[in-house]
Amino acid sequence: MSVKTRRTAEGAAVATPDTTAPIAPTAPTSGPISREELQLASRNHALPLEMLNWPITPVGMHYLLVHFDVPHIDPVSWRLNIGGLVDHPHEYTLHDLQHRERRTYAVTMECAGNGRSRMEPRPVSQPWDQGGVGTAEWTGTPLAPLLLDAGVSPDAVELVFTGADRGIQGGVEQQYARGLSVADAMSDDVLLAYEVNGQALPPQHGYPVRLLVPGWYGMTSVKWLRSVEAIDHGFDGYQQLRSYRYSQSPDDPGEPVQRIKVRSLMAPPGIPDFFTRQRTVDAGPVQLSGRAWSGNGTIETVEVCVDGVWEQAQLQAPAGPYAWRGWTFTWIATPGTHELACRATDSMGGTQPDAPEWNYLGMGNNDVQRMTVTVRE
Repeated sequence: MSVKTRRTAEGAAVATPDTTAPIAPTAPTSGPISREELQLASRNHALPLEMLNWPITPVGMHYLLVHFDVPHIDPVSWRLNIGGLVDHPHEYTLHDLQHRERRTYAVTMECAGNGRSRMEPRPVSQPWDQGGVGTAEWTGTPLAPLLLDAGVSPDAVELVFTGADRGIQGGVEQQYARGLSVADAMSDDVLLAYEVNGQALPPQHGYPVRLLVPGWYGMTSVKWLRSVEAIDHGFDGYQQLRSYRYSQSPDDPGEPVQRIKVRSLMAPPGIPDFFTRQRTVDAGPVQLSGRAWSGNGTIETVEVCVDGVWEQAQLQAPAGPYAWRGWTFTWIATPGTHELACRATDSMGGTQPDAPEWNYLGMGNNDVQRMTVTVRE
């Protein structure tokens, strides 16, 4: 892939891909998981689905995806620069941010590639099954007042958020960076987060400060945040235009991945087989439970299916305006093998599809979860 460069507000050259050139990830396959995928899976980890029983995910159980390496950052020397097309460029220390307005939100965050391994043929990347999700209580200071203090120019179109992690993807050496429109960045719920679940961010979750954008897939919430730069055009970095797209082929630009699609997951009932994770329960009343969420409105209904028959589940109060919603359903289990499923519908009318909606990069799969359960006497 050819590259071009742009200059940051500080004058540093940053390589970005030539977006007229096709992307060239490893092609989707129907073959077994590769060594490279296994290597990614060993570095990153999913939420064990039994953790859906916790309304707030313990930090160590929250899903994790690290694109490059976890950077080692000295919190004393760390600085956040807000610059570009602003009237008053500014530099903030961690202490500065911690002494501004403080807010805590319970936020459900999901990886855009969650469910990728269930597509056929399988897009080759981090081989998520269904656990690329978690809900934590994030604490930080709202971004909008800092942008107002900086005086973002009327000519600014987007804000570019750049992290400290650096590596090579698509043949381009880059720092991880994402752009948001000025309007989206100015949303009242966007935070610069420095704590999670009442403690300082752990290194793998973006210490000392990360961006937090509720309702958007996790790639938007840039970790190890270093700079916010206002620019007069749409950001053309790799993670914006060549990754995180709903594309149908290597040279299809597709549509951008943005807000989280509606989804529901069931905590597996009973006990598991060690290797297959096949579930076994005793006959009689079985309390099924899970969580549902959407980045587009609120959860309106959750349905549970037993052997092809759909019924309404009972919804619990949400953990917050940006967090998942619990649900329960009582199943009278009879001996034999049964298929269970669940699906959610949000207030915008979005409903989970029965089968994955395939795309080349394996993004946004929110198909109905299904599992086979053996009921014993």
